[in-house]
Amino acid sequence: MTQNNNGEIIRMEGIYKYFPGVQALENVDFCLRKGEIHALVGENGAGKSTLIKVMTGVERFDTGKLIYDGQEIIIRSPQQAQNLGISTVYQEINLCSNLSVAENLLLGREPGGLLGINKKAMNKRAREIMLELGVDIDVTAPLETFSTAIQQIIAIARALEISSVKVLILDEPTSSLDIQETNLIFKVMRQLKDSGVGIIFITHFIKQVYDVSDRITVLRNGSLVGTYDTDSLSRLSLVEKMIGRSLAEYEEMEKSEYKHTDEVPIVQANGLGRVGSVKPLDIDLHAGEVVGLAGLLGSGRTEVAKLLFGIDEPDSGNISIDGKLLKNHSPLTSICFGLALCPEDRKESGIFDQLTVRENIFIAMQARLGWFKFLSRQEQEEVTDKYVKMLNISTPSAEQKVGNLSGGNQQKVILARWLATHPELLILDEPTRGIDVGTKAEIQKMVISLASEGMSCVFISSELEEVMRTSHRIVVMREKEKVNEFSGSVEERKIMEAIAGSE
Repeated sequence: MTQNNNGEIIRMEGIYKYFPGVQALENVDFCLRKGEIHALVGENGAGKSTLIKVMTGVERFDTGKLIYDGQEIIIRSPQQAQNLGISTVYQEINLCSNLSVAENLLLGREPGGLLGINKKAMNKRAREIMLELGVDIDVTAPLETFSTAIQQIIAIARALEISSVKVLILDEPTSSLDIQETNLIFKVMRQLKDSGVGIIFITHFIKQVYDVSDRITVLRNGSLVGTYDTDSLSRLSLVEKMIGRSLAEYEEMEKSEYKHTDEVPIVQANGLGRVGSVKPLDIDLHAGEVVGLAGLLGSGRTEVAKLLFGIDEPDSGNISIDGKLLKNHSPLTSICFGLALCPEDRKESGIFDQLTVRENIFIAMQARLGWFKFLSRQEQEEVTDKYVKMLNISTPSAEQKVGNLSGGNQQKVILARWLATHPELLILDEPTRGIDVGTKAEIQKMVISLASEGMSCVFISSELEEVMRTSHRIVVMREKEKVNEFSGSVEERKIMEAIAGSE
């Protein structure tokens, strides 16, 4: 393979990519060298996925230059990228769980002839492939019988077998793995690196970046922050670059007052956890208190919210509401007990875009009342009008489809839905993501106001500044584990250090 003096396999220069209404990439440079593990990091919306799509031919860049193996080219399709030796293994394993390991590895390339597939030869070749990666398993067994880590390695092995891979892109390969499984993936990555493969490692786990990568490229809001040798960049500095906050800019921020009482918490979780999701943790939520969950994307914040609301079933610990231990926790029981959740992804999990503003608002209230006590049309309209005015929802009428509203107004409709149930605990997962500054301020003020009236709130945000501004107490999550908790006045630096972990 022809290499330049720096041993680069891929160089991308001045990449711009525009989608309607969104500048996804703006003047981004990136280069990958032969035999290196290069971490690509950044918060949600940073541009990581778009950059990879441009590199693999899923999307075409608007302007810029892509040089591969010393030649300037345009990659027009994923098939072309694969033929060039660029393979991607995604977080969601795209294999056939009911087929054997060998069948998955050699699907479409099975040895045989006119008499059919030669299974003996297929199994022999599959075993050789896995042993080359240091994994000794029964390749005749169904894929579904193996752990997620082994399935990830099988997906990597398939990518290597399909073509002569020079560039391997791993998109969150360790997101649902434990420490031992992650180390197994890292072992394979290092082995491929030693053989000369360039690896792009996309992850939100800061510790893993430092465990395995040689260089780090940071993206933020579609722009390049910089590329750094891993050894030269501290963890704290990396977090600062990812979220766009400098220690020199830190300010003391005003907080609303909260006086702790000895009353029974509205919600109390003891040792609550779920394997692959959140390590067991304790958390108590009191009336009139805003508890912020801080941490990078992938740290376990959303997973905690799902456990508290009953979307995910824990496999350890327990949860009590108003002192009553719950045995069968579900979203419906949460609603009945006065819990509410505004989800992280309003498009996928929040709004019903083909229903009206009125229908979106009263649906949770109807669920809490039960389906045998119907709200009259007049009651629905009265509730809708009340919250449209309270939250200043901009809509031509209550009969407007929610899908036609702006993102900020859709977010307000979701808030109205849950406020209409008069919850004791309101869980807000990224309530200000993707909305304008003015609406962000409105929502933050509303959270503080609701707490002053006695409501308990959980506030989750990737923006540490707004977590600090709204919260009385801050729980820090890192790599799916609660690592610290701060009450009262605390320096932002301390929280940042907890998010980043020890040096």
